[in-house]
Amino acid sequence: MEKAGATEPISVSERALSVLDFVAISGRAGLMDVAQALQLPKATASRLCSNLEAQQWLSRDGTDRSFLPGPRLLRLSMAALKTDPRRELRHQILSELVTEIDETCNLTVLDGLKVRYLDRVETHWPLRTQLEAGSHVPLHATASGKMYIAMMAPEKRATVLRHAQFERFTPRTLTQPEELEAAAQKIRVDGYSFEEDEFMLGLIGLAVPITDERGECRATMALHAPSARMKFEAALAVLPALRRAAERVKPLLF
Repeated sequence: MEKAGATEPISVSERALSVLDFVAISGRAGLMDVAQALQLPKATASRLCSNLEAQQWLSRDGTDRSFLPGPRLLRLSMAALKTDPRRELRHQILSELVTEIDETCNLTVLDGLKVRYLDRVETHWPLRTQLEAGSHVPLHATASGKMYIAMMAPEKRATVLRHAQFERFTPRTLTQPEELEAAAQKIRVDGYSFEEDEFMLGLIGLAVPITDERGECRATMALHAPSARMKFEAALAVLPALRRAAERVKPLLF
């Protein structure tokens, strides 16, 4: 295969980058999807994908064996987001949201089976949770994490719930697959995710999804507050502000 208007054949590295680009944009892709999209023989696509998987640039879904972004590709994407010049614009939106609702807010992304704080702005109140941008929090015990679970494709969610080991942080932490599946169903209906005393006693959280053009949850906008200061009804009252901030930050992510 040659580049249009060029005499030099496409190198292996260029093909590998094309595969990574396609899988990253698609979110997941089968071998034939890769071969057809990049106009590659099936054997060539298989060899490229296998090599990229061996180097952890790609990973395989345990259910349908489709290819997903691997740990190294995810780390690279996180690093790119951190150095993105739009970072300051995202931080400004987050700061304005904190000023509006007067509680700590987070912009999160999924990082493997954990949630990473891409950015975080603390409230001025002395009673608060000290977690830095870049910190990881559990997938199953936080509002953002449960949103990611809820928005996963059914096959991927089933695989995660069946095979992941979920630590119990408090008596209210959901650890059983059926509990998390029921929570995911409610989250999809409600359009938001709520936590109370599930990761830390005395802490509540509320999260809304930030989706791409394919409807996949690529990030969340979330708040955290001590339950002594904010109850469920008060959290729901600021839900519109959280959603407005999510819409504002969306073009600065994808």
